[in-house]
Amino acid sequence: MSLSSLIYRLTGTLRTVERAFLLVLNGKYPPDNFRLCLDQLQPQENWNNSQINSHKGILEQILGDGFLFAVPKHRRTIEKRLKRKYGDPEYHMKILLPNKKLQVCNVCGDDHEPKTLCPTCYKKVIEETRAMQDAIQNELKLEPVEQEVVVMYEGEKDSKPEEFWKGKRIVEMEKPRPQWFSDNLLQKTTQKGAETSDVKPSNLG
Repeated sequence: MSLSSLIYRLTGTLRTVERAFLLVLNGKYPPDNFRLCLDQLQPQENWNNSQINSHKGILEQILGDGFLFAVPKHRRTIEKRLKRKYGDPEYHMKILLPNKKLQVCNVCGDDHEPKTLCPTCYKKVIEETRAMQDAIQNELKLEPVEQEVVVMYEGEKDSKPEEFWKGKRIVEMEKPRPQWFSDNLLQKTTQKGAETSDVKPSNLG
C-alpha cells in the first residue's frame, strides 16, 4: 500500500469520526434509521409529538408540506366527450358530411360545387393551354419577342385578310379549333349545352 492511499484512508476515517462526534453533541445520534429499535423499547406513553411526526410516511410528508399538480376532479360526461371528438352541429362539425350543394355542368354533365369551374371541363382548358405553350416555344424559341403573337388553328388564316396579319408573329396549331374555344373571347361558345339533366357517373375507373 502506498503512502498516499494510506493518508487518504486516514483522512476519511477522521472525517467520519468528526461527523459522528458532532451528531452526538447536537443530540442527533443515533440516526433516524436506528431510532426505531430504541422507540420500540420505550413505552408508548413517553412518545412526544416530535417522535410521532418523525415516523410519518413519505406520502404523508409530501401531502403535508409539498404540493399537488392540477388533475381533473370529475369525469367528463359522454356528451362532452362526443362533442370534443366529433364536433357540434351548432358550432363546428369535425366529421365528414355529404355535400348537398352540388350543381350539374351544362356541357359535360359532371357535378361540381357552385360558383366554381367544372373540373372535367377545366382539364380540357389545361391540356389546350399546354399545347399552345409548346407550340409557341417551338416556334419562337428563346428569341426576344417584340411583336404581337397570334395563335391560330387550321383554316383560320384564310378567314381574314392579309392586312390583319401584318406586324404579328403567327403560331399555327396543326389541328382544328375546339368547339368550346371561341375565336373571340367576348363571344359565347359555339358548343351546345346538354339536352338532359341526368348526371352521368364519372371517376369510376
